[in-house]
Amino acid sequence: MAKILKQRNYHEDVRMGSFKGKDLISIKDLSKEELLHILDATSKIKGKELLKGKVLATLFFEPSTRTRLSFESAMSKLGGAVIGFGSPNITSISKGESLHDTLKMVESYANIIVMRHPVDGSVRYAAESVSVPVINAGDGVNQHPTQTLVDLYTIKETFGKLDGLTIGFLGDMKYGRTVHSLAYALSHFKVKLVFISPEELRMPEHYLEELRERKVSFTEIEDLEEVSQQLDLLYVTRIQKERFPDPVEYERFKGSYRIDKSVLLQSKQGMKIMHPLPRVDEISMELDATKNALYFEQAKNGVIIRQTLLALLLGTIR
Repeated sequence: MAKILKQRNYHEDVRMGSFKGKDLISIKDLSKEELLHILDATSKIKGKELLKGKVLATLFFEPSTRTRLSFESAMSKLGGAVIGFGSPNITSISKGESLHDTLKMVESYANIIVMRHPVDGSVRYAAESVSVPVINAGDGVNQHPTQTLVDLYTIKETFGKLDGLTIGFLGDMKYGRTVHSLAYALSHFKVKLVFISPEELRMPEHYLEELRERKVSFTEIEDLEEVSQQLDLLYVTRIQKERFPDPVEYERFKGSYRIDKSVLLQSKQGMKIMHPLPRVDEISMELDATKNALYFEQAKNGVIIRQTLLALLLGTIR
């Protein structure tokens, strides 16, 4: 109960200047001011070993490359240590140990936990089960808040602003947790959003209703060509095979969209392209060397953002 009460005072505590001891479970836990505070706090990180003697536990119940490695790199660069696993098959969970018991054990070994899990809401359950800060590295189709912060940072660094942009999301809106989180975060700013997907993979209605309540301008279409001349940024996602409950359904939609250099000829001059990665075949490699491609810079930015979060939640910066 103490943990939950502490979370209820989250925004009050941050206004007082401290993220120390807090969890990061959903992007909805952060106000506009808090989002901007995190982005600005990156300037306090570079070249400093702020977390000597601290231990990060990475609990990845689903595969990950960028998120897991960038957290490990972030902790190492800050002088801390990392323990953890990248598959539940190599842990006592494979012997029948409960998630609760695994968490309580790890709590005694680490100062902060980063967790990815296939079940929606599982990371919030973890945060309520332990006393150390917990960071959500993705829970099912629900949220991926640290990726959202990386995305916001990349957009702000590229355009010098977060207001006044028209942003298109292309691909899987139904199961794409990165899209769900980023669309909500962008609702704090003056933006126009365009969701481009097959009708069957549109944004879930409850996310759209939140955008309506927040008076965010958005449209839903199936054809990128209809809006490509309007977009400052195109955020591409893959059709996620692992999220589809029915393999036949996945086969219907895989390869629905593929962009290459020909897209640039039809688009607004200077339109930037982002992707949370991994990609399969939705972005041609011929785009990698263009000035439009931001996705590898986006992945690189994961380290500085995650360094900042670790330092904020462990209280070594404010």
